[in-house]
Amino acid sequence: MLYEGRSKRATRFRYGLLIFDALTIVFFLATATMKLTPAIMIMDALIAFLILLDLVLRFWIASNRKWLMRRVYVWVDIVVLASLLAAPFIGQGLAVLRVLRSLRLIHSYHLMRDLRRDALFFRRHEDAILAAVNLLVFIFAMTALVDVLRGGQEPGLTNYIDALYFTVATLTTTGFGDITMTTPLGRLLSVGIMVVGVGLFLQLVRAIFSPAKVKHKCPECGLIKHDQDAIYCKHCGHDLKIETEGAT
Repeated sequence: MLYEGRSKRATRFRYGLLIFDALTIVFFLATATMKLTPAIMIMDALIAFLILLDLVLRFWIASNRKWLMRRVYVWVDIVVLASLLAAPFIGQGLAVLRVLRSLRLIHSYHLMRDLRRDALFFRRHEDAILAAVNLLVFIFAMTALVDVLRGGQEPGLTNYIDALYFTVATLTTTGFGDITMTTPLGRLLSVGIMVVGVGLFLQLVRAIFSPAKVKHKCPECGLIKHDQDAIYCKHCGHDLKIETEGAT
C-alpha cells in the first residue's frame, strides 16, 4: 500500500523516498574524494541499511521478481551496497560508484503519477524537468565511470573533480586540451560521452523551447500530449477533460 497505493500516506512515503535518494546522492558527491573517517563510516552503514531495507521490501511486494531484477535501478542499488560494504576494507577506492545512485531519480511510475497530480509546475514543464534530470544523471554516471576506469591512467586525470571537468568539457565539445584520453578505452569513453550526451543536451534544449504540453491520454485515439488549454483532441476531435487548477 505504501509503495503502490494512491492514499495520501502512500504519496508522502514515496516523496520521502525521493528526498532520501536526493540526499544520499548529495552525500556521496560530497564524500567521494574525502578520506574515510568514523563519521563517514557510520553514515555509510546507516545508508546501506536503508538501501538494503528498501530493496528487500521491493522484492517482497513484487509480483514479478524476474522483471524487477532486470531494472537498472536494482543493479545500481546492488553496486552501491557493495561499495558501501567494501569501504571499511578497501577505503574510498570505489566511492565514486555510489554516484550511480542518481539513476534512481524519478524512476518510479507511481512517483511520476504523484508529481503529475500534485505539482502544477511539474505538469507544465514535465518534459524539460525529465530531460534536465536525465542529463544530470548521465553526467554523474559517466564521471564515475571515467574516474573508475581511467583515473590515474590518463594525463591530468587524478580524481573525481578532474573526471567531472573532463566529462563536461567533452559533453559540451569545449575541448580545452588540458586533459586528453590517450588510450583506446579512454577514447571510446569520450566518443560515448559525446554521442549520448549531446543527444540528451539537445533533448533538454528542445523541451525548454518547444511549446509546453500536458500529458492526458485521449480516450478515443490514445494521443497522449495536448495543449494546456485543449478542449478537443487535435487528432480525432474527441472531447477532453484535462484536469486544471481552475480559473485564476
